[in-house]
Amino acid sequence: MHTNAIVEELKKNITHFKREIEKEEVGAVLEVGDGIARISGLSKCQSSEMLEFPASAKAAAGKPGEVVYGVALNLEEETVGCVLLGEYEHIKQGDLVKRTGRVLSVPVGEGLVGRVVNPLGQAIDGGKEIKSDKFYPIEKIAPGVMSRERVSQPVQTGIKAIDAMIPIGRGQRELIIGDRQTGKTAVAIDAIINQKGKDMLCVYVAIGQKESKVARIVAKLEETGAMDYTIVVVAGASMPASLSYIAPYAGVAMAEYFMDQGKDVLCVYDDLSKQAWAYREISLLLRRPPGREAYPGDVFYLHSRLLERACRRNKEAGGGSITALPIIETQASDVTAYIPTNVISITDGQIFLETDLFYRGIRPALNVGISVSRVGGDAQIKPMKKVAGKLKLAMAQFRELEAFAQFASDLDPETKKQIDRGQRITELLKQPQYRPYAVEDQVAGIYAVNNGFFDDVAVQDVLETEQKFLTYLNKTKRVLLDKIAAKEWDDKIEKELKEACEGFKR
Repeated sequence: MHTNAIVEELKKNITHFKREIEKEEVGAVLEVGDGIARISGLSKCQSSEMLEFPASAKAAAGKPGEVVYGVALNLEEETVGCVLLGEYEHIKQGDLVKRTGRVLSVPVGEGLVGRVVNPLGQAIDGGKEIKSDKFYPIEKIAPGVMSRERVSQPVQTGIKAIDAMIPIGRGQRELIIGDRQTGKTAVAIDAIINQKGKDMLCVYVAIGQKESKVARIVAKLEETGAMDYTIVVVAGASMPASLSYIAPYAGVAMAEYFMDQGKDVLCVYDDLSKQAWAYREISLLLRRPPGREAYPGDVFYLHSRLLERACRRNKEAGGGSITALPIIETQASDVTAYIPTNVISITDGQIFLETDLFYRGIRPALNVGISVSRVGGDAQIKPMKKVAGKLKLAMAQFRELEAFAQFASDLDPETKKQIDRGQRITELLKQPQYRPYAVEDQVAGIYAVNNGFFDDVAVQDVLETEQKFLTYLNKTKRVLLDKIAAKEWDDKIEKELKEACEGFKR
């Protein structure tokens, strides 16, 4: 009886047995080195597809160690040129490589907010592992013309000189350009800090930066409470060039998830010069033909396809926006070099920071003549537009007069008055790092200096006088400031502000 039961059980198992065939396309590594692998046998591999390499010895032994992925970039007749995303010391000639059938994707979602991650979406801040059930491809076609809307909502950076003269709108691409050590990152970080309470998420992408510098930035963001709405994506200087190349695309993919929810996102790419260097390195190793400055022929497309993904979408397309602040480093203030001119032509304006102004103590070291915002004017709030409308022109004229005054011994009273006023405006627009100003305070300060209320104040005392003036306004005229903050402006409000200035002078 017992034997019969066993036989029946075996028969039952045999009848229910299904043979499942797992089909995998595999190839073999021909050569590997410098973060590049050449693979044979993957004839059906698609461009930008993820390829899976054998796990490192650590992972095979069950210890922390990731399976290494690569991205297929060169599809040749016999071989595939692949860039490796991670440690590749254990990969050797003859190793099997599997196709995954999917393009490179990164995890997205609320779980990333407040975290520091690498370009593959893995946590590197020592916190718990990020688990996400949603993935976005890093390469995506930008929204079309019909799904976009004109830029009309402001992004307040909290920096007086920028909000007054080079306003930025939600959905705009505004380049921050200048030599090394001129305060480019400081401008971007101040803009992130100023988004607190403004219903704006931020993504900061550090490309090829020293990890000590990134740690300082993260500490400052935590100290100011800005990490509560910020994702930091880090491709450090010690990481492979492949991660520097994909980092901006990973950052914008994470931002696109929130844009799809109808939210506004600010993306900072610090900096795209280093991404271009990484791409040049990868392209030369893949033996692609070099062009100008040894960059590959498609280096313009490298940046254009990234920055075109920043936009403001209309209601029918779900709303939401991505505002991009790409950073480019120049050599000896040369904005006519290859990569700077490429990115200037892609973006909607540029903020040019000048070394000479920086060393003269004018910080942010904004060159008003070269800096421009092509679409931000429509997004500027009405009070700021009325108060600072002629400020950019006045500052550009002042810079010319200042240069002329060095050679002229006697100046007519009108020119002298213009220079004196310009010096006070320049002083007022100076601002320490990590000290963003509320927009209503900016309007009040610029109105006062523009209308001659600070003309009798010594130049070196302008900032101190401004602080006293703003303290006075916040104590006695808070209702007026609230109206300005609510974007209201008419003759009555202007008259009230003028009376407040006169009251302060008394």
